[in-house]
Amino acid sequence: MSETRDLLIIGGGLVGMTLALTAAKQGLTSHVVDRADPADLTAEGFDGRASAISTASWNLFTNIGLADRLEEFGCPIESIAVTDAMKPGRIDFTPEKHEGSLGRMFSNRTLRQALFEAASEAELINWHAKAEVTERHRDTHGVSAKLADGTQLKARLMVAAEGRRSPTRDEAGLSLAQWDYRHRAIIAGLTHEKPHDNVAWEIFYPAGPFALLPLLDTPDGKHRSALVWTVSEKDAAGYLALPERALHAEIEKRMQGIFGDIALNGPRSSYPLSFQHTATITADRLALVGDAAHGIHPIAGQGLNLGLRDVGTLMEVLVEGMRIGLDPGDAQLLKRYERWRGLDSFSVAASTDALTWLFGVPGRIPSAIRRLGMGIVQRSSPLKTFFMDEARGVSGDLPELLRG
Repeated sequence: MSETRDLLIIGGGLVGMTLALTAAKQGLTSHVVDRADPADLTAEGFDGRASAISTASWNLFTNIGLADRLEEFGCPIESIAVTDAMKPGRIDFTPEKHEGSLGRMFSNRTLRQALFEAASEAELINWHAKAEVTERHRDTHGVSAKLADGTQLKARLMVAAEGRRSPTRDEAGLSLAQWDYRHRAIIAGLTHEKPHDNVAWEIFYPAGPFALLPLLDTPDGKHRSALVWTVSEKDAAGYLALPERALHAEIEKRMQGIFGDIALNGPRSSYPLSFQHTATITADRLALVGDAAHGIHPIAGQGLNLGLRDVGTLMEVLVEGMRIGLDPGDAQLLKRYERWRGLDSFSVAASTDALTWLFGVPGRIPSAIRRLGMGIVQRSSPLKTFFMDEARGVSGDLPELLRG
């Protein structure tokens, strides 16, 4: 039987490992269990996705010492251009110089490499990779998990960070509101003739958003962007099966020359899109974080940032409670975490869902109405500031770790 630690984190992905590192910086011990092989997750070509790290999330990385490992690999997002099918009426979200960027873009592979390296050096993290949980147990005295090799892990609080299909959440009986968008995101890397000028593009088409996310230039000076292209599920197989030249033509048609000549860079991949929200994100000695608690549409790039806000909030609640002698699994602390995260996670999830439906309505009249509204936002500084603060994650009641 292993030593009893403060946290038993099931799921060692981007959110789960950030939680373990944040806990370690606060002096809390953890077991981290993940079924994946870290070598596979950081292999070249495993995952072509990239993530926007908001200002608040970057503050968290800075406060736990991760920013120094990542700084040189991030591409600042200086502006966000939002357009309805490239028609007149676009919005440009550009903060003032003193406000800094709207975030930074990183490949998921880079984020994983930095997290895994830091975790391997942290003495307070007991990392169990390539491990399968076969039994989970929670009672008034603590929590435990049995691994497939017979290892028993004990802790005071169990945290589910396994993603959307969290067996820990399901086993606890925490119900989900969920639906399938019947859309699929196609992920591809692009190189292009013109520089992106650190602008992220969100181009809305009736079939789904077409996002171009700025990345750093290649070592030989080629300009790069990450493409996240949402298509109908019924059309996805056809797009994915297209020869490279035909896919290139489809992408070029939707970009309308904004970056000049383009070329596909690396393999294409895809994943289905759905919505899920767990209203109750705690149970006896259990807390949910990240996609285990809320899975949203990638339309605004907020999924990972929402999970990182879970991390900062849970850690502040636990540290403050332990400072006055409470157990990490104390029901009062978990209720405080649930109340604190409830409004923010629901409002972000509802907003991204509403945007998905709003821009998915086809026809000239709906498009004209949308562009009229976008024009109003473009001319209103207070509205633009509000939306930029939301994108940067700096609005609302933030935990200390996410503040500058």
